[in-house]
Amino acid sequence: CVVDECVTVMNPCGTGMDQTCNDPNTAANSLNDFICTCTADMSITKTNGAAMCSDDECLAMPCGGQTCNDPNPAPSSLMDFTCTCTNGIVATGGAATCESDECVAAPCGMGQTCSDPNIAANSLQDFECKCDNDMTLTNTGGPVGLCIDDECATSVCGMTQTCDDPNKSAGSTGDFTCTCPAPNGAISEVGKPATCSSGMMDECTSTPCGMGQDCNDPDTTAMSTGDFVCTCQMGTGSSVGTAAMCTINECDMTPCGSGQDCNDPDQSAVVTLDYVCTCTAPTTGTATGGTATCIQDECAGMTSPCGSGQTCSDPVTTPLSLLDYTCTCPNGVVATGAPATCIVDECTDLTDPCGTAMDQTCNDPDTSSSTRNDYICTCTADSSITQTGGAATCSSNECDSSPCDASQMQVCNDPNPSPSSSGDFTCTCPNGAVATGAAVATCIDDECM
Repeated sequence: CVVDECVTVMNPCGTGMDQTCNDPNTAANSLNDFICTCTADMSITKTNGAAMCSDDECLAMPCGGQTCNDPNPAPSSLMDFTCTCTNGIVATGGAATCESDECVAAPCGMGQTCSDPNIAANSLQDFECKCDNDMTLTNTGGPVGLCIDDECATSVCGMTQTCDDPNKSAGSTGDFTCTCPAPNGAISEVGKPATCSSGMMDECTSTPCGMGQDCNDPDTTAMSTGDFVCTCQMGTGSSVGTAAMCTINECDMTPCGSGQDCNDPDQSAVVTLDYVCTCTAPTTGTATGGTATCIQDECAGMTSPCGSGQTCSDPVTTPLSLLDYTCTCPNGVVATGAPATCIVDECTDLTDPCGTAMDQTCNDPDTSSSTRNDYICTCTADSSITQTGGAATCSSNECDSSPCDASQMQVCNDPNPSPSSSGDFTCTCPNGAVATGAAVATCIDDECM
Protein backbone atom coordinates (compact mmCIF):
# COMPACT_ATOMS: atom_id res chain seq x y z
CA CYS A 1 0.00 0.00 0.00
CA VAL A 2 1.04 3.59 -0.57
CA VAL A 3 0.76 5.74 2.53
CA ASP A 4 1.53 9.45 1.88
CA GLU A 5 1.46 10.91 5.36
CA CYS A 6 1.22 14.47 3.91
CA VAL A 7 -2.23 13.41 2.71
CA THR A 8 -3.42 10.90 5.27
CA VAL A 9 -2.38 12.89 8.34
CA MET A 10 -4.60 15.93 9.17
CA ASN A 11 -2.55 19.14 8.99
CA PRO A 12 0.76 17.36 9.35
CA CYS A 13 2.67 20.66 9.11
CA GLY A 14 0.16 22.72 11.10
CA THR A 15 -2.50 25.19 9.94
CA GLY A 16 -0.32 28.21 9.28
CA MET A 17 -0.10 27.65 5.52
CA ASP A 18 3.51 28.86 5.81
CA GLN A 19 5.18 25.54 5.00
CA THR A 20 5.03 22.62 2.58
CA CYS A 21 4.88 18.86 3.32
CA ASN A 22 6.84 16.10 1.59
CA ASP A 23 6.77 12.33 2.37
CA PRO A 24 9.99 10.84 0.86
CA ASN A 25 8.90 7.22 1.49
CA THR A 26 5.24 6.38 1.04
CA ALA A 27 5.63 2.70 1.87
CA ALA A 28 3.10 1.48 4.35
CA ASN A 29 5.77 0.46 6.80
CA SER A 30 7.55 3.84 6.54
CA LEU A 31 5.79 6.15 8.94
CA ASN A 32 6.63 9.43 10.64
CA ASP A 33 9.21 10.29 8.01
CA PHE A 34 7.35 13.23 6.33
CA ILE A 35 9.25 16.52 6.15
CA CYS A 36 7.78 20.05 6.73
CA THR A 37 9.70 22.85 4.95
CA CYS A 38 9.16 26.60 5.62
CA THR A 39 7.99 28.49 2.53
CA ALA A 40 9.80 31.71 3.48
CA ASP A 41 13.03 29.93 4.37
CA MET A 42 13.53 26.46 2.86
CA SER A 43 16.52 25.86 5.08
CA ILE A 44 14.14 25.51 8.01
CA THR A 45 12.68 21.98 8.07
CA LYS A 46 11.36 19.43 10.52
CA THR A 47 10.69 15.67 10.18
CA ASN A 48 7.45 14.24 11.48
CA GLY A 49 5.97 17.57 12.55
CA ALA A 50 5.47 21.23 11.76
CA ALA A 51 8.63 23.34 11.41
CA MET A 52 9.16 26.49 13.41
CA CYS A 53 8.84 28.90 10.44
CA SER A 54 7.73 32.08 12.26
CA ASP A 55 9.27 33.84 15.23
CA ASP A 56 7.13 37.00 15.50
CA GLU A 57 8.95 39.01 18.14
CA CYS A 58 5.81 41.09 18.80
CA LEU A 59 4.20 38.08 20.48
CA ALA A 60 6.30 38.82 23.55
CA MET A 61 4.78 42.38 23.64
CA PRO A 62 8.16 44.14 23.74
CA CYS A 63 6.55 47.56 23.00
CA GLY A 64 4.17 47.68 25.93
CA GLY A 65 1.17 49.80 24.99
CA GLN A 66 2.75 50.87 21.68
CA THR A 67 1.95 49.31 18.30
CA CYS A 68 4.40 46.51 17.45
CA ASN A 69 5.25 45.23 13.98
CA ASP A 70 7.73 42.47 13.01
CA PRO A 71 8.32 42.87 9.25
CA ASN A 72 10.26 39.60 9.06
CA PRO A 73 9.12 37.01 11.62
CA ALA A 74 11.64 34.40 10.46
CA PRO A 75 13.57 32.84 13.36
CA SER A 76 16.80 34.03 11.81
CA SER A 77 15.61 37.65 11.74
CA LEU A 78 15.75 39.14 15.22
CA MET A 79 15.43 42.66 16.73
CA ASP A 80 13.90 44.06 13.54
CA PHE A 81 10.48 44.68 15.12
CA THR A 82 9.28 48.29 15.42
CA CYS A 83 7.38 50.07 18.20
CA THR A 84 5.15 52.98 17.12
CA CYS A 85 3.69 55.65 19.43
CA THR A 86 0.19 56.99 18.85
CA ASN A 87 1.77 60.30 17.73
CA GLY A 88 3.84 58.53 15.06
CA ILE A 89 7.22 58.24 16.82
CA VAL A 90 8.87 54.91 15.83
CA ALA A 91 11.74 52.88 17.32
CA THR A 92 13.30 49.62 16.06
CA GLY A 93 14.24 46.73 18.34
CA GLY A 94 12.72 48.25 21.46
CA ALA A 95 10.01 50.49 22.89
CA ALA A 96 9.91 54.09 21.58
CA THR A 97 10.25 57.16 23.78
CA CYS A 98 6.88 58.74 23.11
CA GLU A 99 5.97 62.39 23.58
CA SER A 100 2.46 62.74 24.89
CA ASP A 101 0.66 65.92 23.85
CA GLU A 102 -2.46 65.53 25.94
CA CYS A 103 -4.26 68.09 23.77
CA VAL A 104 -4.33 65.62 20.85
CA ALA A 105 -7.23 63.87 22.54
CA ALA A 106 -9.15 67.21 22.69
CA PRO A 107 -9.76 66.95 26.46
CA CYS A 108 -11.14 70.50 26.70
CA GLY A 109 -14.12 70.01 24.44
CA MET A 110 -15.92 72.50 22.21
CA GLY A 111 -15.46 76.23 22.82
CA GLN A 112 -12.15 75.80 24.62
CA THR A 113 -8.52 75.91 23.53
CA CYS A 114 -6.05 73.33 24.85
CA SER A 115 -2.30 73.82 25.39
CA ASP A 116 0.15 71.26 26.83
CA PRO A 117 3.30 73.03 28.11
CA ASN A 118 5.18 69.76 28.66
CA ILE A 119 4.52 66.94 26.20
CA ALA A 120 6.96 64.47 27.75
CA ALA A 121 5.41 61.02 28.21
CA ASN A 122 5.79 61.19 31.99
CA SER A 123 4.19 64.64 32.23
CA LEU A 124 0.45 64.12 32.51
CA GLN A 125 -2.57 66.19 33.54
CA ASP A 126 -0.63 69.45 33.05
CA PHE A 127 -2.57 70.58 29.98
CA GLU A 128 -4.50 73.84 30.25
CA CYS A 129 -7.97 74.60 28.93
CA LYS A 130 -9.02 78.19 28.11
CA CYS A 131 -12.46 79.39 27.11
CA ASP A 132 -12.42 80.70 23.53
CA ASN A 133 -14.79 83.53 24.36
CA ASP A 134 -12.91 84.56 27.53
CA MET A 135 -9.23 83.58 27.60
CA THR A 136 -8.99 84.62 31.26
CA LEU A 137 -11.10 81.57 32.25
CA THR A 138 -8.67 78.64 32.51
CA ASN A 139 -8.36 75.23 34.14
CA THR A 140 -5.43 72.82 34.39
CA GLY A 141 -5.91 69.12 33.81
CA GLY A 142 -9.48 69.35 32.59
CA PRO A 143 -12.04 71.54 30.80
CA VAL A 144 -13.28 74.82 32.21
CA GLY A 145 -16.71 74.18 33.65
CA LEU A 146 -18.21 77.64 33.23
CA CYS A 147 -17.53 78.46 29.55
CA ILE A 148 -20.29 79.77 27.39
CA ASP A 149 -19.89 77.47 24.42
CA ASP A 150 -21.20 79.05 21.24
CA GLU A 151 -20.58 76.26 18.77
CA CYS A 152 -20.99 78.69 15.89
CA ALA A 153 -17.84 80.56 17.00
CA THR A 154 -15.66 77.88 15.40
CA SER A 155 -17.24 78.17 11.92
CA VAL A 156 -18.75 74.68 12.15
CA CYS A 157 -21.05 75.39 9.21
CA GLY A 158 -18.39 76.62 6.76
CA MET A 159 -17.87 79.92 4.99
CA THR A 160 -21.23 80.50 3.29
CA GLN A 161 -23.78 78.89 5.62
CA THR A 162 -25.31 80.74 8.55
CA CYS A 163 -24.99 79.17 11.98
CA ASP A 164 -27.29 79.45 14.99
CA ASP A 165 -26.65 77.91 18.41
CA PRO A 166 -29.88 78.16 20.46
CA ASN A 167 -28.25 76.86 23.65
CA LYS A 168 -24.78 78.19 24.33
CA SER A 169 -24.22 76.47 27.66
CA ALA A 170 -21.02 74.43 27.88
CA GLY A 171 -22.88 71.15 28.23
CA SER A 172 -25.09 71.68 25.21
CA THR A 173 -23.38 70.42 22.07
CA GLY A 174 -24.51 69.42 18.62
CA ASP A 175 -27.65 71.56 18.70
CA PHE A 176 -26.41 74.26 16.33
CA THR A 177 -28.23 74.76 13.01
CA CYS A 178 -26.53 75.32 9.66
CA THR A 179 -28.59 77.01 6.95
CA CYS A 180 -27.68 77.26 3.27
CA PRO A 181 -27.39 80.72 1.70
CA ALA A 182 -29.73 82.00 -1.03
CA PRO A 183 -31.13 80.62 -3.22
CA ASN A 184 -31.10 77.52 -0.98
CA GLY A 185 -32.08 79.21 2.28
CA ALA A 186 -34.74 76.64 3.06
CA ILE A 187 -32.14 73.89 3.44
CA SER A 188 -30.71 73.45 6.94
CA GLU A 189 -29.18 70.78 9.16
CA VAL A 190 -28.84 70.44 12.96
CA GLY A 191 -25.45 69.54 14.37
CA LYS A 192 -23.60 69.53 11.05
CA PRO A 193 -23.16 71.60 7.86
CA ALA A 194 -26.18 71.53 5.58
CA THR A 195 -26.01 69.79 2.21
CA CYS A 196 -26.85 72.65 -0.11
CA SER A 197 -28.15 71.92 -3.60
CA SER A 198 -25.72 71.88 -6.47
CA GLY A 199 -27.49 74.69 -8.31
CA MET A 200 -26.01 78.07 -9.17
CA MET A 201 -25.16 80.38 -6.29
CA ASP A 202 -23.44 83.73 -6.80
CA GLU A 203 -21.98 84.59 -3.41
CA CYS A 204 -21.86 88.26 -4.41
CA THR A 205 -25.67 88.49 -4.15
CA SER A 206 -25.31 88.75 -0.36
CA THR A 207 -22.96 91.79 -0.78
CA PRO A 208 -20.17 90.24 1.31
CA CYS A 209 -17.70 92.95 0.30
CA GLY A 210 -19.65 95.91 1.68
CA MET A 211 -19.70 99.50 0.50
CA GLY A 212 -17.02 100.84 -1.84
CA GLN A 213 -15.89 97.42 -3.12
CA ASP A 214 -16.64 95.39 -6.23
CA CYS A 215 -17.49 91.69 -5.84
CA ASN A 216 -16.80 88.90 -8.33
CA ASP A 217 -17.63 85.21 -7.89
CA PRO A 218 -15.59 83.26 -10.48
CA ASP A 219 -17.35 79.96 -9.71
CA THR A 220 -21.07 80.27 -8.93
CA THR A 221 -21.77 76.61 -8.37
CA ALA A 222 -23.26 75.98 -4.92
CA MET A 223 -20.42 73.69 -3.89
CA SER A 224 -17.84 76.38 -4.64
CA THR A 225 -17.87 78.73 -1.66
CA GLY A 226 -15.50 81.29 -0.23
CA ASP A 227 -13.92 82.03 -3.64
CA PHE A 228 -15.53 85.43 -4.25
CA VAL A 229 -13.10 88.33 -4.77
CA CYS A 230 -13.53 91.78 -3.21
CA THR A 231 -11.72 94.65 -4.98
CA CYS A 232 -11.56 98.23 -3.70
CA GLN A 233 -13.30 100.73 -6.01
CA MET A 234 -11.01 103.54 -4.83
CA GLY A 235 -7.42 103.20 -3.69
CA THR A 236 -5.78 99.79 -3.54
CA GLY A 237 -6.61 96.43 -1.97
CA SER A 238 -8.31 93.11 -2.74
CA SER A 239 -9.15 89.92 -0.87
CA VAL A 240 -10.53 86.43 -1.59
CA GLY A 241 -13.39 85.19 0.56
CA THR A 242 -13.67 88.30 2.71
CA ALA A 243 -13.95 92.07 2.43
CA ALA A 244 -10.73 93.78 1.37
CA MET A 245 -8.76 96.20 3.52
CA CYS A 246 -8.79 99.24 1.25
CA THR A 247 -6.18 101.97 1.43
CA ILE A 248 -6.93 105.35 -0.14
CA ASN A 249 -4.42 108.18 -0.29
CA GLU A 250 -6.72 111.13 -0.91
CA CYS A 251 -3.72 113.22 -1.94
CA ASP A 252 -3.41 111.13 -5.12
CA MET A 253 -6.39 113.09 -6.45
CA THR A 254 -4.52 116.41 -5.86
CA PRO A 255 -7.39 117.95 -3.88
CA CYS A 256 -5.30 120.89 -2.66
CA GLY A 257 -4.45 122.40 -6.04
CA SER A 258 -1.26 124.19 -7.01
CA GLY A 259 0.86 126.04 -4.50
CA GLN A 260 -0.18 123.76 -1.62
CA ASP A 261 1.29 120.59 -0.11
CA CYS A 262 -1.04 117.64 0.67
CA ASN A 263 -0.72 115.02 3.41
CA ASP A 264 -3.16 112.17 4.21
CA PRO A 265 -2.36 110.90 7.75
CA ASP A 266 -4.85 107.98 7.71
CA GLN A 267 -5.21 106.16 4.38
CA SER A 268 -7.77 103.57 5.50
CA ALA A 269 -10.89 103.57 3.35
CA VAL A 270 -13.20 104.27 6.30
CA VAL A 271 -11.46 107.55 7.10
CA THR A 272 -12.06 110.24 4.48
CA LEU A 273 -11.57 114.00 4.20
CA ASP A 274 -8.76 113.91 6.75
CA TYR A 275 -6.12 115.09 4.29
CA VAL A 276 -4.37 118.35 5.17
CA CYS A 277 -3.60 121.12 2.65
CA THR A 278 -0.70 123.39 3.63
CA CYS A 279 0.22 126.58 1.78
CA THR A 280 3.80 126.70 0.52
CA ALA A 281 6.17 129.53 1.43
CA PRO A 282 6.00 132.47 1.34
CA THR A 283 2.27 132.01 1.88
CA THR A 284 0.77 130.60 5.10
CA GLY A 285 -2.40 128.67 5.93
CA THR A 286 -3.71 125.11 6.41
CA ALA A 287 -7.04 123.33 6.02
CA THR A 288 -8.29 119.77 6.68
CA GLY A 289 -10.46 118.09 4.07
CA GLY A 290 -10.35 120.97 1.60
CA THR A 291 -8.24 123.61 -0.10
CA ALA A 292 -6.49 126.00 2.30
CA THR A 293 -6.99 129.75 2.13
CA CYS A 294 -3.44 130.98 1.62
CA ILE A 295 -2.41 134.34 3.05
CA GLN A 296 0.65 136.30 2.00
CA ASP A 297 1.06 139.29 4.32
CA GLU A 298 3.89 141.22 2.76
CA CYS A 299 4.49 143.04 6.05
CA ALA A 300 4.90 139.77 8.04
CA GLY A 301 8.47 138.94 7.03
CA MET A 302 11.47 138.93 9.33
CA THR A 303 12.50 142.29 7.82
CA SER A 304 9.88 144.96 7.13
CA PRO A 305 9.83 146.14 3.50
CA CYS A 306 9.30 149.69 4.74
CA GLY A 307 12.49 150.12 6.69
CA SER A 308 13.12 151.56 10.13
CA GLY A 309 10.70 154.03 11.66
CA GLN A 310 7.87 153.38 9.20
CA THR A 311 4.60 151.49 9.75
CA CYS A 312 3.79 148.70 7.25
CA SER A 313 0.24 147.65 6.38
CA ASP A 314 -0.95 145.07 3.81
CA PRO A 315 -4.66 145.69 3.10
CA VAL A 316 -5.14 142.59 0.85
CA THR A 317 -3.21 139.44 1.87
CA THR A 318 -4.21 137.10 -0.98
CA PRO A 319 -1.21 135.60 -2.82
CA LEU A 320 -2.24 137.33 -6.09
CA SER A 321 -2.23 140.75 -4.46
CA LEU A 322 1.39 141.84 -4.26
CA LEU A 323 3.12 145.20 -3.74
CA ASP A 324 -0.07 146.70 -2.36
CA TYR A 325 1.40 147.22 1.12
CA THR A 326 1.81 150.78 2.40
CA CYS A 327 4.67 152.38 4.31
CA THR A 328 3.72 155.29 6.57
CA CYS A 329 6.22 157.78 8.02
CA PRO A 330 5.79 159.11 11.57
CA ASN A 331 4.82 162.49 10.05
CA GLY A 332 2.13 160.88 7.90
CA VAL A 333 3.96 160.53 4.58
CA VAL A 334 2.73 157.30 2.85
CA ALA A 335 4.13 155.20 0.01
CA THR A 336 2.68 152.04 -1.61
CA GLY A 337 4.76 149.01 -2.52
CA ALA A 338 8.03 150.59 -1.41
CA PRO A 339 9.55 152.43 1.58
CA ALA A 340 8.30 156.02 1.93
CA THR A 341 10.62 159.01 1.63
CA CYS A 342 9.92 160.61 4.98
CA ILE A 343 10.50 164.43 5.48
CA VAL A 344 11.28 165.20 9.11
CA ASP A 345 11.47 168.97 9.79
CA GLU A 346 12.49 169.02 13.41
CA CYS A 347 11.56 172.69 13.66
CA THR A 348 7.96 171.71 12.95
CA ASP A 349 7.75 168.22 14.42
CA LEU A 350 9.39 168.97 17.77
CA THR A 351 7.70 170.99 20.51
CA ASP A 352 9.55 174.28 21.16
CA PRO A 353 12.85 173.07 19.73
CA CYS A 354 14.42 176.52 20.38
CA GLY A 355 12.68 177.17 23.67
CA THR A 356 9.68 179.30 24.56
CA ALA A 357 11.25 182.79 24.71
CA MET A 358 10.29 183.63 21.11
CA ASP A 359 13.67 185.37 20.80
CA GLN A 360 15.16 183.06 18.16
CA THR A 361 14.31 181.31 14.89
CA CYS A 362 14.64 177.62 13.91
CA ASN A 363 15.95 176.10 10.68
CA ASP A 364 16.36 172.38 9.76
CA PRO A 365 18.92 172.21 6.93
CA ASP A 366 18.36 168.42 6.31
CA THR A 367 14.81 167.12 6.61
CA SER A 368 15.54 163.49 5.65
CA SER A 369 14.18 160.95 8.13
CA SER A 370 17.61 159.60 8.95
CA THR A 371 18.99 162.95 10.07
CA ARG A 372 18.26 164.00 13.65
CA ASN A 373 19.26 166.93 15.91
CA ASP A 374 20.73 168.97 13.06
CA TYR A 375 18.31 171.91 13.37
CA ILE A 376 19.79 175.38 14.12
CA CYS A 377 18.38 177.99 16.55
CA THR A 378 19.42 181.61 15.68
CA CYS A 379 18.91 184.59 18.00
CA THR A 380 16.60 187.21 16.50
CA ALA A 381 18.46 190.14 18.11
CA ASP A 382 21.86 188.84 17.09
CA SER A 383 21.97 186.39 14.18
CA SER A 384 25.56 185.61 14.96
CA ILE A 385 24.40 183.72 18.04
CA THR A 386 23.31 180.17 17.06
CA GLN A 387 22.97 176.70 18.56
CA THR A 388 22.68 173.33 16.74
CA GLY A 389 20.25 170.74 18.14
CA GLY A 390 18.93 172.98 20.88
CA ALA A 391 17.95 176.52 21.98
CA ALA A 392 20.61 179.29 21.64
CA THR A 393 21.49 181.60 24.52
CA CYS A 394 20.18 184.85 23.04
CA SER A 395 19.78 187.00 26.24
CA SER A 396 22.50 188.05 28.71
CA ASN A 397 20.86 190.55 31.07
CA GLU A 398 23.60 191.93 33.27
CA CYS A 399 21.05 192.91 35.89
CA ASP A 400 20.52 189.23 36.62
CA SER A 401 23.73 189.28 38.67
CA SER A 402 22.40 192.23 40.85
CA PRO A 403 25.30 194.61 40.19
CA CYS A 404 23.49 197.61 41.83
CA ASP A 405 23.39 198.39 45.55
CA ALA A 406 20.14 196.98 46.73
CA SER A 407 20.66 198.42 50.22
CA GLN A 408 20.26 201.89 48.69
CA MET A 409 17.25 200.74 46.70
CA GLN A 410 19.04 201.21 43.42
CA VAL A 411 17.25 199.98 40.29
CA CYS A 412 19.21 198.09 37.59
CA ASN A 413 18.41 198.30 33.87
CA ASP A 414 20.21 196.62 30.96
CA PRO A 415 19.06 198.40 27.77
CA ASN A 416 20.75 195.78 25.51
CA PRO A 417 20.82 192.33 27.07
CA SER A 418 22.55 190.64 24.13
CA PRO A 419 25.61 188.60 25.01
CA SER A 420 27.79 190.90 22.86
CA SER A 421 26.73 194.01 24.79
CA SER A 422 28.29 194.34 28.24
CA GLY A 423 28.85 197.12 30.74
CA ASP A 424 25.90 199.18 29.49
CA PHE A 425 23.58 198.50 32.42
CA THR A 426 22.57 201.44 34.67
CA CYS A 427 21.97 201.76 38.39
CA THR A 428 19.42 204.43 39.41
CA CYS A 429 18.93 205.78 42.90
CA PRO A 430 15.48 206.68 44.22
CA ASN A 431 16.45 210.33 43.98
CA GLY A 432 17.33 209.94 40.33
CA ALA A 433 21.06 209.64 40.59
CA VAL A 434 22.31 207.29 37.81
CA ALA A 435 25.51 205.38 37.17
CA THR A 436 26.36 203.29 34.08
CA GLY A 437 28.25 200.03 34.26
CA ALA A 438 28.50 200.13 38.00
CA ALA A 439 26.50 200.84 41.14
CA VAL A 440 26.00 204.48 42.35
CA ALA A 441 28.53 205.05 45.07
CA THR A 442 26.29 207.05 47.37
CA CYS A 443 22.71 208.07 46.82
CA ILE A 444 22.13 211.61 48.39
CA ASP A 445 19.03 211.53 50.53
CA ASP A 446 18.02 215.21 50.61
CA GLU A 447 14.43 215.23 51.77
CA CYS A 448 14.05 218.79 50.50
CA MET A 449 14.77 217.55 47.08
